[in-house]
Amino acid sequence: MALTATLHTFTLQIADMDRNVFADVELRVARQPSETPEFMLVRILAYALEYEDGIALTEGVAAVDQPAVWVRDLTGRITAWIEVGAPDPERLHRGSKQADRCALYTHRDPAPLLAHYAGHKIHRAAELPVYAFARGFLNDAAPRLTRRSALAISVTERTLYLDIDGHSMSSGIEAHALG
Repeated sequence: MALTATLHTFTLQIADMDRNVFADVELRVARQPSETPEFMLVRILAYALEYEDGIALTEGVAAVDQPAVWVRDLTGRITAWIEVGAPDPERLHRGSKQADRCALYTHRDPAPLLAHYAGHKIHRAAELPVYAFARGFLNDAAPRLTRRSALAISVTERTLYLDIDGHSMSSGIEAHALG
């Protein structure tokens, strides 16, 4: 018997001072059986850090031809392709060609990931940022997520402050150049 996704409901309070974005969002996330808590948390953080009109989560690890998060304009055209984890170089190449901008948020050490992508053809690789969080931050935060959690996400000077159901923590948002 195939396992099914578990539905999580998150209430996000987003305050991104760096981009002057403020929003309260009710977010439903289908966590696939193969998806780690850290991967799901980074999907949520990528959504919050990229938040703008037209943003949506896809099916995550179950989405074959879609990124983890994307932004579409009113015509349905993809304007941002946001990947999470360690996607194949071909997937980043395709996403960068389809959207005006592309980014990658990883829950892993970025050094081996960047080395893996070196030498692969990725469209506009020099414009594709790879964002990472402190490893201890994800290990501390991810287990605190429940099927219903309230998250307050604040960003100031590329420092992320996260509160999950009353437990506060922080991490720098490290930006690495892919190309």
